[in-house]
Amino acid sequence: MRKTYQVPLTKAQIINTLAESTGLSRKDVTSVLDGLGNLIQAHVKPRSCGIFRLPGLFRISVVKKPASKARKGVPNPFRPGETMDIAAKPASRKVRILPLKGLKDMAS
Repeated sequence: MRKTYQVPLTKAQIINTLAESTGLSRKDVTSVLDGLGNLIQAHVKPRSCGIFRLPGLFRISVVKKPASKARKGVPNPFRPGETMDIAAKPASRKVRILPLKGLKDMAS
Protein backbone atom coordinates (compact mmCIF):
# COMPACT_ATOMS: atom_id res chain seq x y z
CA MET A 1 0.00 0.00 0.00
CA ARG A 2 1.25 3.48 -0.84
CA LYS A 3 1.92 6.14 1.77
CA THR A 4 -0.67 8.85 2.33
CA TYR A 5 0.07 12.44 3.35
CA GLN A 6 -1.95 14.61 5.73
CA VAL A 7 -0.41 17.90 4.53
CA PRO A 8 0.87 18.86 1.06
CA LEU A 9 4.61 18.49 0.46
CA THR A 10 6.89 21.44 -0.22
CA LYS A 11 9.06 21.53 -3.32
CA ALA A 12 12.13 20.44 -1.32
CA GLN A 13 10.20 17.55 0.24
CA ILE A 14 8.96 16.44 -3.20
CA ILE A 15 12.53 16.51 -4.55
CA ASN A 16 13.83 14.52 -1.56
CA THR A 17 11.05 11.93 -1.81
CA LEU A 18 11.55 11.43 -5.55
CA ALA A 19 15.32 11.20 -5.11
CA GLU A 20 14.92 8.48 -2.47
CA SER A 21 12.35 6.47 -4.42
CA THR A 22 14.16 6.60 -7.78
CA GLY A 23 17.77 6.44 -6.64
CA LEU A 24 18.62 9.62 -8.55
CA SER A 25 20.50 12.51 -6.98
CA ARG A 26 18.64 15.59 -5.75
CA LYS A 27 20.34 17.60 -8.49
CA ASP A 28 19.02 15.23 -11.18
CA VAL A 29 15.47 15.32 -9.81
CA THR A 30 15.59 19.13 -9.62
CA SER A 31 16.74 19.36 -13.23
CA VAL A 32 13.94 17.02 -14.35
CA LEU A 33 11.29 19.11 -12.56
CA ASP A 34 12.75 22.34 -13.99
CA GLY A 35 12.79 20.77 -17.46
CA LEU A 36 9.15 19.74 -17.08
CA GLY A 37 8.25 23.30 -16.09
CA ASN A 38 10.06 24.69 -19.13
CA LEU A 39 8.32 22.16 -21.39
CA ILE A 40 4.89 23.15 -20.04
CA GLN A 41 5.74 26.84 -20.49
CA ALA A 42 6.71 26.22 -24.12
CA HIS A 43 3.33 24.57 -24.76
CA VAL A 44 1.10 27.21 -23.11
CA LYS A 45 2.79 30.49 -24.00
CA PRO A 46 1.22 32.73 -26.67
CA ARG A 47 1.51 31.55 -30.30
CA SER A 48 2.09 27.93 -29.28
CA CYS A 49 -0.27 24.94 -29.46
CA GLY A 50 -1.83 25.75 -26.05
CA ILE A 51 -2.16 22.13 -24.86
CA PHE A 52 0.17 20.01 -22.72
CA ARG A 53 -0.65 16.42 -21.74
CA LEU A 54 1.06 14.31 -19.11
CA PRO A 55 -0.33 10.91 -20.21
CA GLY A 56 -2.59 9.30 -17.66
CA LEU A 57 -2.46 12.24 -15.25
CA PHE A 58 -3.64 15.60 -16.54
CA ARG A 59 -4.07 17.92 -19.50
CA ILE A 60 -3.26 21.62 -19.33
CA SER A 61 -4.92 23.83 -21.93
CA VAL A 62 -5.20 27.55 -22.57
CA VAL A 63 -8.70 28.90 -23.09
CA LYS A 64 -9.14 32.25 -24.81
CA LYS A 65 -11.84 34.35 -23.15
CA PRO A 66 -13.28 37.05 -25.43
CA ALA A 67 -13.72 40.63 -24.25
CA SER A 68 -17.08 41.55 -22.71
CA LYS A 69 -18.87 44.84 -23.23
CA ALA A 70 -19.98 47.13 -20.42
CA ARG A 71 -23.64 46.78 -19.48
CA LYS A 72 -25.85 49.27 -17.66
CA GLY A 73 -29.11 48.69 -15.86
CA VAL A 74 -28.69 44.95 -15.27
CA PRO A 75 -30.94 43.51 -12.52
CA ASN A 76 -28.99 42.88 -9.30
CA PRO A 77 -29.33 39.17 -8.36
CA PHE A 78 -28.61 39.91 -4.68
CA ARG A 79 -31.06 42.80 -4.26
CA PRO A 80 -34.24 42.25 -6.27
CA GLY A 81 -35.69 45.41 -7.74
CA GLU A 82 -32.33 47.20 -7.96
CA THR A 83 -30.16 47.55 -11.04
CA MET A 84 -26.40 47.67 -11.35
CA ASP A 85 -23.71 48.48 -13.88
CA ILE A 86 -21.21 45.85 -15.08
CA ALA A 87 -17.76 47.00 -16.20
CA ALA A 88 -16.19 45.90 -19.49
CA LYS A 89 -13.51 43.20 -19.35
CA PRO A 90 -10.64 42.84 -21.82
CA ALA A 91 -9.93 39.60 -23.66
CA SER A 92 -7.72 37.21 -21.68
CA ARG A 93 -6.13 33.76 -21.69
CA LYS A 94 -7.01 31.34 -18.86
CA VAL A 95 -5.23 28.12 -17.94
CA ARG A 96 -7.44 25.07 -17.51
CA ILE A 97 -6.21 21.80 -15.98
CA LEU A 98 -8.26 18.66 -16.53
CA PRO A 99 -7.58 15.37 -14.74
CA LEU A 100 -7.29 12.31 -16.95
CA LYS A 101 -8.44 8.77 -16.17
CA GLY A 102 -5.28 7.72 -14.31
CA LEU A 103 -5.52 10.64 -11.89
CA LYS A 104 -9.26 10.12 -11.38
CA ASP A 105 -8.65 6.45 -10.56
CA MET A 106 -5.99 7.42 -7.99
CA ALA A 107 -8.47 9.65 -6.17
CA SER A 108 -11.19 7.02 -5.91
